[in-house]
Amino acid sequence: MGHAQLQSIHLHPVKACRGIAPREAVVEPWGLSGDRRWALIDDGGKVVTQRQRPRLALIAADLPPGGGVRLSAPGMEPLTVPVPRPVGMVPVEIFRDKIEAVLAEDDAAHAWCSAYLGAQVRLAHMDDPGTRRPVDPEYALPGETVGFADGYPLLLTSSASLDALNSLIAQGEHAHEGPLPMNRFRPNVVVSGTAAWAEDDWSRIAIGEVAFRVPKKCGRCVVTTTDQGTAERGREPLHTLGRHRRIGGKLVFGQNLVPLSRGTIQVGDPVTILG
Repeated sequence: MGHAQLQSIHLHPVKACRGIAPREAVVEPWGLSGDRRWALIDDGGKVVTQRQRPRLALIAADLPPGGGVRLSAPGMEPLTVPVPRPVGMVPVEIFRDKIEAVLAEDDAAHAWCSAYLGAQVRLAHMDDPGTRRPVDPEYALPGETVGFADGYPLLLTSSASLDALNSLIAQGEHAHEGPLPMNRFRPNVVVSGTAAWAEDDWSRIAIGEVAFRVPKKCGRCVVTTTDQGTAERGREPLHTLGRHRRIGGKLVFGQNLVPLSRGTIQVGDPVTILG
């Protein structure tokens, strides 16, 4: 094996939408700077994801130099939405968590997203990720928080594990669906130079100078079966994960991370296993 290193970085400015792949990113206690600070909510205040609306995969969300978020999608004029002032909080429900967020001030943002999805949604921003939403207490240390990510500040996957998974898919009855690209798993950091599934056993790592603890493996959902380029759904990888990667009742691919320090990570940084 070569040395483990950071192969790529992925930020998703709006939860469930297409992300960007910068060469470096700032690590904050609640995740990568700019990652999943925005989300779409339905009329009841529930966060909308690709679970309900696979077409979200086709909305690209970028971080323009002036701040805010820039949305684009097939057949739509791009729209830049500024960060709203933190006034007039609205209740938001994300899985089991009930939190507060701020609606985009410009109705054009809500109208744009609703028009594209064909459903009434509103665009919300998490103004203060340091206080709004704690990490799952079963796996958290006191004071750990997260933005609109599913449950933890960062998600790590490895290229060797994807290669191994694609080999298994190729041997199965839905082989025509493979090989799958890494974007099916929507990670924040992808590591190369490890053995397949090595990340299963990690408890603490460093990426460059930034240390992370590894609280739990990532259980996967139907979003992984959604082609991120077409929004069409298939059977993989859940079919193959169900046969080969069922751990503790979950279909597992990747590891959740919680930062233990702040800093900047860059593509090519060494990845050190601390425990």
